[in-house]
Amino acid sequence: MRPWKLLELNYGAVRQQRYELAVLPLGATEPHNLHLPYGMDVFEGDLIGEKICEAAWQRGAKVVLLPTIPYGTQTNQRAFPLAMNVNPSTLGAVIADLVESLVASKIVKIVLLNSHGGNDLKPVLRELYGKTTAHLFLCNWYQSVQDVYHQIFQEPDDHAGEMETSLALAYWPQLVARNADGSLAADEGRKTPTRFEAINRGWVSITRPWHLLTTNAGAGNPHAASADKGRRLVEVLVERLAGFLVELSAAAVDERFPF
Repeated sequence: MRPWKLLELNYGAVRQQRYELAVLPLGATEPHNLHLPYGMDVFEGDLIGEKICEAAWQRGAKVVLLPTIPYGTQTNQRAFPLAMNVNPSTLGAVIADLVESLVASKIVKIVLLNSHGGNDLKPVLRELYGKTTAHLFLCNWYQSVQDVYHQIFQEPDDHAGEMETSLALAYWPQLVARNADGSLAADEGRKTPTRFEAINRGWVSITRPWHLLTTNAGAGNPHAASADKGRRLVEVLVERLAGFLVELSAAAVDERFPF
């Protein structure tokens, strides 16, 4: 029984703790090219949440890890079977309810640890600001390593590419599909450009329909992935995010918080 993981705890243990902050991972259930499982974003939320909370707890942080939400926004993957969609407004309502539960338990520091690019959660923070005594912090963990990404990986990873495949090879190799020769059972994750330069260059944005953008739901070449790269990525995440949890746990909530 790990004292920072709610799913493993009983009431006898919980009522003896005074948690200062909660981490809520958010994932999704969706296709990841031909070789990775539908649950990758859920597995990533579990893994990274556990790693950073364990490291923070060992350094004195009073943190509790909540169960990962397994569904996310999939409106642009509707053409793929069993891409399980939760609309942004629905997801926002679920988060608001969970925040209310945490506040009732006297936990007002909350980190949303997001593993799915389709979960646009900044509007949730804006909508809840001033309506709750809770202080919400959003961490899209894949963005927290952008400055060192190319020190670890060769190829950019939009979805199911080198980074995510490296995580899978490091922590869930039994779930990575392979061909008879041992190579990844994946295509190259090529993305089809639109007919508009402004969209292709990022001047204008759209919700991308993934059945037109990709061939098999992969956006990023996974073939340079390795287990070692996945482990190196997690080391960086733990170093950066566990330290934040330690600081957040110790910080006093006053009229100037978090400044």
